[in-house]
Amino acid sequence: MIGYVTLGSNDLERAKAFYDRVLAPLGGRRSFERPRYQFYTGPDGGMFAIGTPFDGNPARVGNGAMFGLTAPSRDVVDQVHAEALAAGGASEGEPGERAGAFYVAYFRDLDGNKLCVFKLG
Repeated sequence: MIGYVTLGSNDLERAKAFYDRVLAPLGGRRSFERPRYQFYTGPDGGMFAIGTPFDGNPARVGNGAMFGLTAPSRDVVDQVHAEALAAGGASEGEPGERAGAFYVAYFRDLDGNKLCVFKLG
């Protein structure tokens, strides 16, 4: 149902380096670029974008906002979380099973955006 999501950044070059590393284990690759945005496309065709705000104001973290990335396996959940931390992100919850068959890890990117990576089953 969701075609793409966009998260804001105050340092696009730094954000691109972070997401190049974090999205690689999920099969995410740079797809198209605009002066203020970098889009990544996943193997299922879904897109993720990081960019500077159109209005020119600083990017801010949405209170209560979080974006979930699907992983093909629990090992990839672990790998993405580790890559996020190694690239300078912060852990918001170590990988583990929650609510039964929901295996998930939480992290924040370099701009403070909260993401999770998960595997159902």
